[in-house]
Order: sequence, then C-alpha cells, then structure tokens
Amino acid sequence: MTASVDEETPAPGRPARAARTLHRWLTASRPGLVGLALIIGVGAGLGAVAFRYLILGITWLVTGREDFSDAGRVASTHLPALGPWFLLLAPVLGGLLYGPLVTRFAPQARGHGVPEVMVAVARNEGRIPARVAGVKALASALCIGTGGSVGREGPIVQIGSALGSSIGQALRVPAGRLVLMVACGAAGGISATFNAPMAGVVFGLEIILRAFAAEAFGVLVISSVTANVVARLLVGDDTILHLPHYTLGSSTELLLYAGLGLLAGLLGWGFARVLYGVEDLCDVLWRGPEWLRPAVGGVVLGAVLLALPQLYGVGYPVLEDGLAGQYAVGFLLLLLVGKMLATSLTIGIGGSGGVFAPSLFIGGMAGTAFGMLAAALFPGLHLAPGAFGLVGMAAVFAGAAHAPITAVLIVFELTGDYDVILPLMIAVVLATGLSHLVSHKTIYTLKLLRRGVDIDAPEPDRVAGSTRHG
Repeated sequence: MTASVDEETPAPGRPARAARTLHRWLTASRPGLVGLALIIGVGAGLGAVAFRYLILGITWLVTGREDFSDAGRVASTHLPALGPWFLLLAPVLGGLLYGPLVTRFAPQARGHGVPEVMVAVARNEGRIPARVAGVKALASALCIGTGGSVGREGPIVQIGSALGSSIGQALRVPAGRLVLMVACGAAGGISATFNAPMAGVVFGLEIILRAFAAEAFGVLVISSVTANVVARLLVGDDTILHLPHYTLGSSTELLLYAGLGLLAGLLGWGFARVLYGVEDLCDVLWRGPEWLRPAVGGVVLGAVLLALPQLYGVGYPVLEDGLAGQYAVGFLLLLLVGKMLATSLTIGIGGSGGVFAPSLFIGGMAGTAFGMLAAALFPGLHLAPGAFGLVGMAAVFAGAAHAPITAVLIVFELTGDYDVILPLMIAVVLATGLSHLVSHKTIYTLKLLRRGVDIDAPEPDRVAGSTRHG
C-alpha cells in the first residue's frame, strides 16, 4: 500500500527544484536583478522597434508616406480623390478606432503616459496592468499615424514600464525590486528610441524614480544598454532625428544662450499651461461618451492640420528642416504656436501620445528663430541659428519637465558634439531654474494634480479632495 501511494504522489523532481531555485535567484539575489534588467532591456528594445514600425505602417496606410511632413504634397497618395481634405478625415477615423479601444480596455493608455508610470512607482509599488502595454502601443500608433501631433517617447516609456512591471508581477518580486524593473523598462524604451543609452538611464532616475542610488543606476545602465544594442542590431545606427554639428564661435555667444535659456524656461512652463488649459476646455465642452470624444474632436484637430500640414504626427522631418534654416522667422514662430495648439488638442480630445517630442519641436523652432534674430542683430559674431535651435530643444523640455540632466544628455547623444555642451548646460540650468521659480509643478506632475494626486506630498496627504479628467 505504501509503495502505491508513493507511486501516486511522487516527490518533486529536478525540473521543479530547478525552477524554484531559478525563481529565488531572480527575485532575491543581486545577480538575479541583473538578469531581470537584461530581460527587460531585450523586451524594451524589441518593443521600441516594433512600435516604431507600427507607427510607420499606419502612417503609410493613411498617407502613402512613412512620415507625412511635406507641405508641398498635402494629398494622400492612397486617397487621391480627397486631395488635402484627407487631413480633416484622418484624425476622425483614427479617433473612431482608438477611442473605443482605450475606453474599453485600458483608460490608463489615454494621454501622454509618463505621469501614469510616475504614480505607479510613487503610490502603487510599481504595479501596472499587463494589458496597458499592448493597448498603449496600438492606440498611440493609431493616434500618431492618423495625424495626432504627439510624440512616441511617452508611449514607449509606458510600454517598457508596463513590460517590466508585468514580468515582475508574474515572478512575484518584492515591491522595491518591482519599482526598479518599471524604471528599467522606461530607461530601455528611451535608449532604444533615441539611440541614447545615457539619457535613458538618467530619464529613469530623474523622472521615473525621482532619486539617484547606486543600485538603481547599475541595473538601469544594464537595461538601457541592452535595449540600445537590440534596437541597433535590428535597425542599424539610424536614429529618429538627424541633427547637424555646430561649434561655439566665441565665448561671447554664451550670453545669448543664457538669454535663450530664460526664454525657454518660460516657454516650457507656458506649454504645460496651454496643454492643460485646452484639456480643461475640452472637458467643459464635451458631454458625450468618452469613446466618441477623439473622433468628434478630430474634426477640430483636422482643421488645424489642414491649415498647417507640417504638424501631422510627430514632426521630426519638419524639426530637422527648421534647424537647417529652411524656414523664415515668422513661419518658425507660426509652427511653434501651431504645435502647442495641435498637441494640446490631441491630448485634450483623448488622444494617446507623448509630450516629450512636442517639447523638442517647440524648443527647436523657438531656438532657431532666436538665433536668426540674434544673427541679424550681431552680424559680427557669425552665429549659427541651428545651434540655438539644438539648445532650445533641450531648454524647453527642461523648463517643462524640470529634468536638466536628461535634457542635456538627450541632445548631446543625438548630436555627439561636445562643442555644444557649454551652451547646453547654461541654457538648460537657467531654463530649469526660472521655470521652477514660476512653478514647482512639471508638465508631468501637473497632470496628476489635476486628478487630485500629489506625489510630492507625504503619503497620507497625496490624494486631494477633487478628481478631474486627466
């Protein structure tokens, strides 16, 4: 009888013991954390590449081009009968597709994504629903591909973070380790998207974790580098932005860059206020079901795109043209104001996409216009307006996000040009300082405050009395 019982209930075999040993190693040891960072880095790199091609594919289906930005050819090659009027139709069609998707499956995928990751780290011990990654990827790709004037970096941060969180929750890792895994996903996403591993690490520390620690730095480096290597193996050294190289002609120019930094700080602060002011207006005006809001609002967004087709999608080719001096000062300023409005409308009507790229776009237009005016006023200095555009990109983002180290590193890694470091540092520090004096809240934390969540407050006071649409 004993023998038959033993045969029916055998002792755990070697595979089960090995699985338990591996699980303990991954969830409890420091080498295991390195292994998790590698896994997340591979996933974030693959996710960033897949997301990139998903956006390009949808954009091509709608416009016939991988990146719609040529103002001289505003008609869709796939919808020739509509002529330029397809710009009015595309955002409506996109809203009809991603509006129900987000409302039904993952409301967290609405908006620009980074604040949701920040609150998951600060209040929810890093727990993000697994479905968020898939819904965010598809919704953001549909939004951008059909004309939404937002960026792909916010979504890839949320996608990578959701991937890291899902792996950690599946393995039942401790809360402290789960938070690090979320930050690893964010760092890997930025690194793979921009081909900027250092900026990815600092983004994860400065914005997601909001703290610097040796252990966190180490694992984020591993994840960021791994994601970057995976992306480069798949797409080569090609980056989403091709920026020129500039040199500093004279130390006297630093005074002009300081002035640009102060202006950019106010511009970054202003962008955040316009963004949420437009969203408030959309909240007041809309009384229908949330799933229909992006489609109805898409009519207004389409009208803006009809007036300025250069605002369609992320807009990196237009940014490159602006830095290269292909636009006059007046048109640069028009694009600046138009991008603020188009991005705010895209988010306000319930679109899904980031505000990181729009910040770079606004800063690039503002900086180049500033450089052109300065060159006209001081012809003896032989200024390069595009250099001011590069610095403006970093400074406006720093003013909006209060993330000076990330801002400096992202432009430095995109250009690989050490000569821009001094102007970058001066402008970014001044932009961050002035913006912080005007308001302690960033473009990310302000969204959470509007929903009644203050992640800067002590734990018992973090939830305010009112809740608003975010």
